[in-house]
Amino acid sequence: MGEHRARAAATGPFSLHSQTQYFSRRVTTFNYLFAAVYSIAIVALLYYHLASLLNSTSFTSFFISLSLFISDVVLAFSWITTQSYRINPIRRREFLENLKLLLKQDSDFPALDVFICTADPYKEPPMNVVNTALSILAYDYPTRKISVYISDDGGSAITLFALMEAARFAAEWLPFCRENDVDRNPHTFFASNEDSYCNSEKEKIKIMYEKMRMRVEKVMEKGKVEDEFINGEEEHLIFDKWTKSFTPKNHPTIIQVLLDNSKNKDIRGESMPNLIYVSRQKSSTSHHHFKAGALNTLLRVSATMTNAPIILNLDCDVYSNDPETPNRVLCYLLDSKLKSNLGYIQFPQRFHGVSKSDIYDTERKRVFTFNNAGMDGLLGPAYQGTGCFFVRRAFFGGPSSTSFVSPELPELNPNHVVERAIQSREVLDLAYVVARCDYENNTKWGSKQLGFRYGSLVEDYFTGYCLQSEGWRSIFCNPNRTAFYGDAPKNLLDGLNQGKRWIVGLLEVGFSKYSPIIYGVKTMGLLMGLCYSYNAYSWPFLSFPVTLYAFLPQLGLINGISLFPKVSDPWFVLYAFLFLGAYGQDLFEFMLDGSTFQKWWNEQRMWSIRALSSYFFASIEFFLKFLGISAFGFNVTSKVIDQEQSKRYDEELFDFGASSPMFLPMATTAIINFVAVLIGIWRALGGAWEQFFLQMFLAGFVVLNCWPLYEAMVFRNDGGKLPPKITFLSLFLALLLCSLFSAFLHVF
Repeated sequence: MGEHRARAAATGPFSLHSQTQYFSRRVTTFNYLFAAVYSIAIVALLYYHLASLLNSTSFTSFFISLSLFISDVVLAFSWITTQSYRINPIRRREFLENLKLLLKQDSDFPALDVFICTADPYKEPPMNVVNTALSILAYDYPTRKISVYISDDGGSAITLFALMEAARFAAEWLPFCRENDVDRNPHTFFASNEDSYCNSEKEKIKIMYEKMRMRVEKVMEKGKVEDEFINGEEEHLIFDKWTKSFTPKNHPTIIQVLLDNSKNKDIRGESMPNLIYVSRQKSSTSHHHFKAGALNTLLRVSATMTNAPIILNLDCDVYSNDPETPNRVLCYLLDSKLKSNLGYIQFPQRFHGVSKSDIYDTERKRVFTFNNAGMDGLLGPAYQGTGCFFVRRAFFGGPSSTSFVSPELPELNPNHVVERAIQSREVLDLAYVVARCDYENNTKWGSKQLGFRYGSLVEDYFTGYCLQSEGWRSIFCNPNRTAFYGDAPKNLLDGLNQGKRWIVGLLEVGFSKYSPIIYGVKTMGLLMGLCYSYNAYSWPFLSFPVTLYAFLPQLGLINGISLFPKVSDPWFVLYAFLFLGAYGQDLFEFMLDGSTFQKWWNEQRMWSIRALSSYFFASIEFFLKFLGISAFGFNVTSKVIDQEQSKRYDEELFDFGASSPMFLPMATTAIINFVAVLIGIWRALGGAWEQFFLQMFLAGFVVLNCWPLYEAMVFRNDGGKLPPKITFLSLFLALLLCSLFSAFLHVF
């Protein structure tokens, strides 16, 4: 990347972190120059479309010119908003050795509350939750300063049972981690082939872990916690709370302290961190606000019990990979120049088990790395739902003292000091009160600067956006050692369903009074407003230009209608530059960051697949809801690993096994473009290659991207092949589109 000037931040005599340009100065200068030239090219293209509109001699030519103009306006908006990420991307580095000189005693460390959310034991296996919790409990951080809160929004006795087992196992696991410096997640540690540790001790711990796992899985199979799995009368009393009337949507609050650092010791006599299970009260008559509501409950419950000034938010399948992560965070939080308005520190999302070429673009390098680094050079990255450390004070209004929003109870104040034990009657009684389903009625929780924000399915995007609008800044921490790993989706449909939920949530923000293009620009400035606008508008609206370019030029080619300039036309150079320039710059940045061509190819392929499927269906779903025709809810993405799917994923075969309407547009695209390529070759042999070259090139490019679909339609017989009914429906839709377009040409 070249040498850059580094700027170090100091706290007293110690430099705790530094920052440098993400790319070298030459690359940054090139980006600026390229952006200027490319902007001129975009203006020229829009001028070309307007001229074509004004010179239209028929309704057909007018319709085609207008469609292309609108599509290119959307693509231009997407490209312009993307440039805001390229203005000043930065890298950061933490100096942990200096932090150790600054914090010499355990009492010097600030307390840390960790929020882990789960909602369905059959989609989010309890052993995932167990491994995530254990990886946090084993942080290289004073144990008396850590409290881990598990939010079980499904109110599952199975999840609580699994966490009880984890609490017992932790007494052996935590000292083993400290003494051997091993991977803190037991599943990944025992799955590795490392033999560098004391074999007898490792074998003993492994046997304990396997016994725990088998007990949890037996309970999962039975579907309930039977007497044979319960130890003692105290546990019986706990599980007796699950009565016949207890359902995931209607149940009382359950708060269970599984580990108490003032009482529970490991086998070496050392204190263990707090571990608290929380299942808030649910009622079908009260809106629970999905994950944001669960997080706000944890915010209040933790305030009554520990009230740590720092909060870490994690998904249940995102485990810690670096025990030093909290110390990295302190390198920023203890910086006197930053801490006055530093609201949160976001780590990139990473995934273990990603296929060699990342066929589903799970890593989303553009979103999780490049864009975050670009926003970090402005006011900081967006909050992305997991792997994020918050300053508790940030949930109570803007950073200035005049912006502070007082909660309704003094015990919920971020400056309140908890002086009672977490299992005292007074503390638990208050915790139960603030976890009631009707507690938020007539309060400011979820709106007006208090807590995680309601009003969008993407509570992470909306919350981070609101925090930065109030004056908080954030930091992107991307160390060489990955801080957190999550589970990669092993089939296409899970990833598309998750993306559909994101798009619906983004549209909810984009078409609200908090519109990034208006409210965001006003409160954060133009560049940050454009960054948030890219997500809120570009992703959903991309479905229109991608769908149009996937069908219209190809249908024109099939019917002998030329849509683009000839090769000999000077405007041809403009089209070639715009296409090669956009893709070339994207590939260049991927390669500079150490990625491979194949990963980049899969990333751009998934970009178009999402636009044709999840983005398209999410936009329809949102506008139907906007018109009051339908409603939508929050669907939990399944984290269950199917062995056959996993095998296909490792072999880098797309999995279309489930039948879904989201597969129809892409399958129809594959068929029409394949036919267009064949007819294009026939026309080229007839001497019309120059007239139809751009349409033939576009159809060929789409065909290359659709190779996994052709495989799944024709050549595969495994469980991941495209369901025959999807193939037949796609053939029917392709014939229908060709017929309708041909009829349209004859009529107009």
